[in-house]
Amino acid sequence: MPKTCFILNPKAGPSQRHDMPALIARYFGTREADYEIRPTEYAGHAVELARTAAAEGFAVVAAVGGDGTVNEVGRGLLGTDTALGIIPQGSGNGLARHLKVPLGLADALRRLAAPDFSRMDVGVINGHEFFCTAGLGFDAHVSQHFAMAGSRGLSTYLQVTLREYRRYRPVAVQANLDGQEITTDCYVLAFANASQYGNNAYIAPRADLRDGLLDVCLIDALPAMRALRVSLAMALGNLPQSKAAEYFRVPRGRVVAEAPIGFHVDGDYLGHATAFEVSLLPLALAVAV
Repeated sequence: MPKTCFILNPKAGPSQRHDMPALIARYFGTREADYEIRPTEYAGHAVELARTAAAEGFAVVAAVGGDGTVNEVGRGLLGTDTALGIIPQGSGNGLARHLKVPLGLADALRRLAAPDFSRMDVGVINGHEFFCTAGLGFDAHVSQHFAMAGSRGLSTYLQVTLREYRRYRPVAVQANLDGQEITTDCYVLAFANASQYGNNAYIAPRADLRDGLLDVCLIDALPAMRALRVSLAMALGNLPQSKAAEYFRVPRGRVVAEAPIGFHVDGDYLGHATAFEVSLLPLALAVAV
């Protein structure tokens, strides 16, 4: 059993359960030398905790939380040989779902107690690492307003999406995707390292975490009928076949927007910008699943 540090986001879903230490002990033993649990106290704290745990020699650092916690822990482990583990406790769990980590707490702990080790690619947009997806346009706009909604969960996300769909307008962009020049309106421009946003919403069902490439999904406009096609195709995992979006597979890209456009990293809104540099770090992160 690898020595494991659990970084727990106390605000994420069932990780608020008071019996979490007992559940971890059931699968990782009762000796303090076998594992540690370290809760986060503020935004960005998981990056620091993960970096410290790696320096202390932990073989695995497990993110107990949602995609935001996974992103922070993963960033803290870059440049180390310590592997990222995931105990999914968020509302979307995009990377966990892609890696087929069990969503049930007991099953996820049981799997992590005897994991398989491998490595995965890491994306970077404007200096911000992402492990699942990053994107410009409507998905970032929704992330911005979802963060201000006051409640989490799929139902809130859907309510925000439907409300903002009526308000959002695309932005004209010029994109260079590994040498291919494109001038287009951008409703959504998603850079996918993994296949989905979360909740089995497949934005890039053919994405591979280990192929050295990002799957880029471009939607230039989203009128009502196309929005229905996109929504259904994302749920069914066949958006590329639906012809409602255009796809590219590239190791890098550059985007210049006519006006400031919002962007997100692993579902977290980061702000607005007019220029974006996107790249990939091949097999830069060890994972334990």
